[in-house]
Amino acid sequence: MGCILALVNTVVYGDDIAEPGMSDQLSEKDWLDQGLKTLATRGFTALKAEPLAKAMGVSRGSFYWHFADIGAFHAAVLARWHEVAAEQIIANVEAASKDDNPLALLLRRVFGERLMLERAVRTWASVDSAARSAVQAIDRRRLSYVEGLLTQSGLSAEIARARAQIFYWAFLGFALSDQSLPKARQQAVVDELVRMSAS
Repeated sequence: MGCILALVNTVVYGDDIAEPGMSDQLSEKDWLDQGLKTLATRGFTALKAEPLAKAMGVSRGSFYWHFADIGAFHAAVLARWHEVAAEQIIANVEAASKDDNPLALLLRRVFGERLMLERAVRTWASVDSAARSAVQAIDRRRLSYVEGLLTQSGLSAEIARARAQIFYWAFLGFALSDQSLPKARQQAVVDELVRMSAS
């Protein structure tokens, strides 16, 4: 889910990430991680070469060394978001679930994080077709993964599909909610979702 687990790069959730110093040679990944951080904290309208370069202490030339234009940068930011908010999380769930229920690990993780980046990308998707396509692709990937976990646990394909959708809607409601639940109440909700995944 964004869904999703252990040792995930905090950029998925919009927390601080290390910023390279002025003397560092910036990689494409440095720019993309700065783009995700900026997206999470300031929104998609801040994804411009000049303010990003200023925040990183370099000239715009460094930006254009890696990206042909701002459109190429936006496409790369969305691809990086898919990587850290789906593929890395799924890989981490798989690696961490040797002796545990992977869906339970996933649910506990995603409902225990701040999801500023998830909200920011979905806001962007409301006005931009490329961002909307990226959101639709990650929704399909996450749903397919959760459905697969439920099928592996013994549920029929029909029930697994319906339950995966319920879990995903719960996740999206949590991600997009402006009001946080008290910790104990949030934990009770997660515990109930985990129980649902096992029954």
